[in-house]
Amino acid sequence: MIKGVIFDMDGVLVDNRDAHIEAFEIICRKYGVPFDREKFMPTFGMTNDLILERLMPEVIKTTDWKKIAVEKENIYREIFERTIAPAKGLVDFLKALKKEGYKTAVGSSGNTPNVNFVLDRCGIAGYFDAIANGDMITRGKPDPEVYLLAAKKLELAPGECIVVEDAPVGIRAARSAGESVVAIASTFRREDLSDYDILIDDFTQITPEDIRNLKK
Repeated sequence: MIKGVIFDMDGVLVDNRDAHIEAFEIICRKYGVPFDREKFMPTFGMTNDLILERLMPEVIKTTDWKKIAVEKENIYREIFERTIAPAKGLVDFLKALKKEGYKTAVGSSGNTPNVNFVLDRCGIAGYFDAIANGDMITRGKPDPEVYLLAAKKLELAPGECIVVEDAPVGIRAARSAGESVVAIASTFRREDLSDYDILIDDFTQITPEDIRNLKK
């Protein structure tokens, strides 16, 4: 039986795909690297070290990737500050989950400042019982580490958790952790997502009853 719901952050709690893309475009331009959107999109949901390894492999041989990542995230937060808001239907869904007694967690590749930025600006921090983020793990998605950590923090077995994910690499991570999946077609099209238990376009299309009715 599902007892916990783990939410990815980027593209799930907030619709921030375009802000991240713009920030990476700016940082690539700064370091003299052409931004390749087709190369970038499959990395959505990964940690910055893995993304930068693909976008600018030559640059990070001579420049600390952590320095570049800090620059990029500062740019991202400055951009997204203008439009940040909870995803459609999210707050009502979180309220319904808490009313039904589900434990909830954030399981994100994002660093601590980014996670705090989203939770604080959207006023949703109080809805979550635990947080697992990119600063707490050594292996990013599609490795399952972040989702295994989130389940552990909820004091639940992975099989008692369902993950809400928007990206193929995140879905792979959740499945590798042995968890169920709600796929949300926000960052990627419906036809680009697979291996899920429930597929939605936004949180108005799901209720705690849908989760309760899942067969494990």
